Parts: sequence; structure tokens; C-alpha cells
Amino acid sequence: QVQVEEAGGGLVQAGDSLRLSCTLSGRTLSTWTMGWFRQAPGKEREFVAAIRRANGNTNYANSVKGRFTISRDNTKSTVYLQMNSLKSEDTAVYYCASTPRTLSTASMQRGDQYEDWGQGTQVTVVT
Repeated sequence: QVQVEEAGGGLVQAGDSLRLSCTLSGRTLSTWTMGWFRQAPGKEREFVAAIRRANGNTNYANSVKGRFTISRDNTKSTVYLQMNSLKSEDTAVYYCASTPRTLSTASMQRGDQYEDWGQGTQVTVVT
């Protein structure tokens, strides 16, 4: 059993930065892909960013490219999402998800490819 726990959400001003973290615990995984998804009120969940443990390859949604950076610390089984130049449209509940598989680039963006999910952390950007 793998547990996924997010941290780091909060309320910030537009243009500010915020860093989310996501830590895996429980069963030790030699490989994984971890992704961030978000869901705003009244909208469907959407992909934000993902990263592979093995080679550190990343994938981003077009809406966050150049503003968000996903990184990993394999020793801590932790993934970070550095969010810069935040906009009001970034307001959402952010969910971390993981799978023990090394996903293809296309699959990294699909929520149905991840088996374990965190409870979510709220990010609110005000103007």
C-alpha cells in the first residue's frame, strides 16, 4: 500500500510563488511516475505536470509551461511543484498522484494511469 501526501498549499497574491510537495510512503517503489493534477470549482480535473523517477523526464500542461517546475528527490520519494507567477486561474485543489510504472509521455497526462492519489491541497490566488 502506498500513501500519497501533499503539502504546501495556501492563499497568495497574483504574481507570487508557492511550492507544493508530495511524498510517497508505505511500500518502497524502485520506479514511479508522479503527477500533479488540479480541479477548480465547477471544472473537471486537469493535468498540470508529471515526472519520472528513473530519468527525471518531465511533462507540463501548456497553461503552466514556463511558470511551474516539477522536480524530484529520489532519496525522499518526494516530488516538488514550484509555482511562480501565479494567476487567479491557477486557483484549484491540487492533487498528487503516483504509479509504480514508468509512464510514456502521453500517458503521464492521463489521470486514469495513476493508481494512488493524495487528498489534495488548496491553492488560492487572489488579485
